[in-house]
Amino acid sequence: SGGQGQFGRVVGYIEPIPDSKEVEFVNNLVGNNIPPGFVPHIEKGFREACNSGSLIGHPVEGVRIVISDGAAHAVDSSEMAFKLASLYAFRQAYNASQPRILEPVMKCEVRAPTEYQGDVMGGLNRKKGIIQDNVQELGEAVIEAFVPLNNMFGYSTELRSITQGKGEFTMEYAHHAIVSMDVQAELTSSYERKR
Repeated sequence: SGGQGQFGRVVGYIEPIPDSKEVEFVNNLVGNNIPPGFVPHIEKGFREACNSGSLIGHPVEGVRIVISDGAAHAVDSSEMAFKLASLYAFRQAYNASQPRILEPVMKCEVRAPTEYQGDVMGGLNRKKGIIQDNVQELGEAVIEAFVPLNNMFGYSTELRSITQGKGEFTMEYAHHAIVSMDVQAELTSSYERKR
C-alpha cells in the first residue's frame, strides 16, 4: 500500500585485534536468514562505518567484525537496506565498546653533556616520555625514551635552551599507544565543536 520499505537485520559482534591496523570482516552466517547476495553489501556498510569513527572522525583500525545471524524480508530487503543496517549496527556496537584513541609514539635518542643529564631527563618526563636507557659515552649522556609525537613539537628549541646549544636528538616512529583519558576528552570535545 505504501510502496517498498527498507528491511535488513544483522546480528554479530565486534572485537579488537591486538597490534593490528586491519579491519577484518568474518562471515559466520549459517543458513539463508540473509541471502548470500546481500553479504558483500553488509561488509561494505561495515567498512564504510570504519572509515570515520564517531570519537574524532578518524578511521577505526584493529577491529574484527563478525556477523553471525540476521533477517531479510522477501519484498522490503535490498542491498541498501543491509548496507545501512550494518553501518548503524557498527556505530551502536562501537559506541558501546568504550573505544580509545591512539597516538603515534616516537623513539627518541638525546645526546648531551653529562652535566645537563638531569635537566634533559626532567624535560623528557614533562613531555610524558618513558625513559628506556641512560648511558655515559665519553663525557656525554645518551638517553633513550619513548615520547608521544604530539609532545615533541618545539623540543629542539627546548633542548638547545636546556643544554646551552650542546644537546642534540633524533627520533623515529616506534608504535601507537592509547592516549590518556584527559587528552581523549579534549580531542573528542574539540571534534564535537567542529561538527
